[in-house]
Amino acid sequence: MTDPRTPAGSDPVHRYRGRFAPTPSGPLHLGSLLTALASWLCARVAGGDWLLRIDDLDTARCDPAWTARILRQLEAHGLHWDEAPRYQSQHTDDYAAALARLEDSHRLYACDCSRARLRASALRKGMEGPVYDGHCRDRRLPPAGHALRLRAHTGTQAFDDGWQGLQRCNPAEHIGDFVVRRRDGIVGYQLACAVDEQAQGITEVVRGADLLGSTFMQRQIGAALGYVSPRYRHLPVLVGSDGRKLSKQNHALAIDESAAGMRLHHCLQWLGQRPPDALATASVEEVLSWAVRYWRPGALPRGACINVEQAP
Repeated sequence: MTDPRTPAGSDPVHRYRGRFAPTPSGPLHLGSLLTALASWLCARVAGGDWLLRIDDLDTARCDPAWTARILRQLEAHGLHWDEAPRYQSQHTDDYAAALARLEDSHRLYACDCSRARLRASALRKGMEGPVYDGHCRDRRLPPAGHALRLRAHTGTQAFDDGWQGLQRCNPAEHIGDFVVRRRDGIVGYQLACAVDEQAQGITEVVRGADLLGSTFMQRQIGAALGYVSPRYRHLPVLVGSDGRKLSKQNHALAIDESAAGMRLHHCLQWLGQRPPDALATASVEEVLSWAVRYWRPGALPRGACINVEQAP
């Protein structure tokens, strides 16, 4: 497993490049801050770059006001990015080009199945929900006005995750053919993410363990487009006392810009880093300086989740 303590050197081809990619459908909460901090630390300890991407393709859910708030939240916690943020909404031509390449290689097909049909006809419950039964695979529907699905790989796919260990999946069996462009024309998250990692030269993706299924889908897209896959580190997600992931959908409380040092101290405890008690009242700069100096990626708790009320 790759340890981000090892600098990649000055060669830009091998320089470490990480990223944080929030969706501006609301402000950051503790769970997203935990992910941002872990990603930032991996990049800083490696002597590499930490980039910011704003996943704002779904304009019905996203708001520029939330983008501005997210930027303020990150800056208040000392998590500064190294290049201008990449806004997905400004790169629709990149995604259209990727879709065209997939169509040319006959990896896509149009689908008009409703959500009700998908639920009723699913082959089984998979990693990312119901596994599609392939109803539209050979119907040859016109792409216009329909969703586009990628034909899933058959056979076992595997990758070695930096925190979750060896991951295996048969995409055809456990995920199924999945949507890469929605019926309304908006490009799917999986395709946009795969294209963005390639465009930004990301060498390692640090994110929550709830996205392991997404990783298998994005790796399929990347392989079909001839991309070099980044490495992955999926950290346990932060859950509340009810066992549910802290998320916008579950109405997790937004973090404000005050008491940032104390909040970072809590995040380091959840990440298994054992920061000194005195750092709980220290400045953001002092907390982050200690964290970079003593970052131990191998100390992260094992498993898929961390309870926010659990004593570190």
